[in-house]
Amino acid sequence: MPAPTHVTSRRGMLLGTAAVSAGALLTGCTSNDTKDEKPASNDRPAADDKPGKHVTIGFAGPQADHGWLNAINDNAKSRAKKYSDVTLEITEGSNDTAAQIGQIETLINKKVDVLVVLPADGKALTQVGLKAMRAGIPVVNLDRIFNSPQAYRCWIGGDNYGMGLSAGRYIGEQLKDKQGARVIELAGLDNLELTKQRTEGFDAALKNYPNIKKVARQAAEFTVESGQAKMSQLLQAQPKFDALWNHDDDQGVGALRAIEQAGRDDFLMVGGAGALSAFQAIEAGNSVLKATVLYPPTMAASAIDLARALGQGKGVGGLAEFEIPASITLYSAVVDKDNVGQYMSTGFK
Repeated sequence: MPAPTHVTSRRGMLLGTAAVSAGALLTGCTSNDTKDEKPASNDRPAADDKPGKHVTIGFAGPQADHGWLNAINDNAKSRAKKYSDVTLEITEGSNDTAAQIGQIETLINKKVDVLVVLPADGKALTQVGLKAMRAGIPVVNLDRIFNSPQAYRCWIGGDNYGMGLSAGRYIGEQLKDKQGARVIELAGLDNLELTKQRTEGFDAALKNYPNIKKVARQAAEFTVESGQAKMSQLLQAQPKFDALWNHDDDQGVGALRAIEQAGRDDFLMVGGAGALSAFQAIEAGNSVLKATVLYPPTMAASAIDLARALGQGKGVGGLAEFEIPASITLYSAVVDKDNVGQYMSTGFK
């Protein structure tokens, strides 16, 4: 899903995907009550999950027409339920920008304390983000970024360029001793910036392995059907290669069907995003799929944590600052047979 490569807080990369399970992230906060507290320091005690000031969080996302987007909604809902001091006002979600703007304006009129917004189109929804901020409602911009930093208080999302880097490094290490190694790429929608970023990261990583050459690239559409069709074309055009990177685990279901139908098992495959089906295939070890790089939908759970902290006037536990960061970029970890058990609970359907 769309997200730029983004800088985290001043102290560097704040959160890796390994720490972004639905129960792991930003609940530790520093209190506004400074009566008996020393100035901020790196070892400053963090508050726990005990109930605090009640916060009403408005959540607006696009239509859940993809496994990852459905997981975004599920993560937000389940995280909010964890807190007795949080009420979640959630919209139906829409890919129509006018409809989503209307939903967000309704939340503004309800005077929610904080907004969490994953815009169907960041550029098109920038103005409504600005409207919320001007109304005194801080916005946590989730993944697809608004055009102006004035439209949000904090951005949190994945790293598309980093996905490509992680995939390229993993494949590179698997093939580093093979001379004349050949790899192919099954990308997502080419009209999306995220697809370009994933390819750029992949190509950048492969430059570190002069023995490896990318011999083909085909764009699909993030669907099972397109994955199967485009993978069939790649297999016919490329009778011999050593590795495949597929940008998206949903379209990877179709790609695996095409590979099985062709009777091919002479290469390794790396997926993308972190679907449960991919984790299960990796764990089973009976297909070409050996790893996937994460674009974790648990970012929605973390967005709820951030919104709660904003509503209660708190910062992030483990950091010296009194406030939450302005942006948080999640890490695109590689999940393979060695660590798949750790991530299984985060896999989306």
